[in-house]
Amino acid sequence: MAPMAPAAGRAQLGDEDRRVSEQASNTKTRTQQGTVESDKRDKSRRVVVNFMTKHPKYGKFVRGRTILQVHDEENVSKKGDLVEVRECAPRSKTKSWEVVRVVRSAEMA
Repeated sequence: MAPMAPAAGRAQLGDEDRRVSEQASNTKTRTQQGTVESDKRDKSRRVVVNFMTKHPKYGKFVRGRTILQVHDEENVSKKGDLVEVRECAPRSKTKSWEVVRVVRSAEMA
């Protein structure tokens, strides 16, 4: 019996896996802007992202909103602030977004 060649097929798969992971790391992360609705928790915020979309049948623009649980490491955002958030690895059961920056501070009256 002839000796089998070393696992050349495995090396090729490893190279392909490496290429796929490099492509995944080069992709853009999703960012959105929203208003801080609640800042009662430490290092956590509730951010509301409002959007408008066109109804598929009737053509009327319909308002919608998405509520995100966001991680804020330094507690820099306050209620009413406009913040930019980006998607990240899940930090808890509901938090998979983090604050990038405060775009506009809320006016304190």
